[in-house]
Amino acid sequence: MNTFIPIVSEDEIKREKHKARILRKSSWWRKKISKGECYYCGRKIAPKELTMDHLVPLIRGGKSTKSNLVPCCKDCNNRKKYLLPIEWEEYLKKLNPIDPQSIL
Repeated sequence: MNTFIPIVSEDEIKREKHKARILRKSSWWRKKISKGECYYCGRKIAPKELTMDHLVPLIRGGKSTKSNLVPCCKDCNNRKKYLLPIEWEEYLKKLNPIDPQSIL
């Protein structure tokens, strides 16, 4: 998979991580994790076990904004790494290809 990774300064990444830490302590985040569901795989997880993931990763120019942060399980977060949402979807399709015969 060819991916373009923009150069993001360490200072910018540190600032965004700091913003994420602040949001993680907010009532907005507590409400997001209260459902106890991974954004990616949909598995039910104890809210305290959910991690904060950036849809567009910091290293790819993403920001720590409410619209770019989702709760997910550690497995999905570790596998997704620095992938963009479209790249993650392609990865998942490769893992679970649809058998054309199963549709018929």
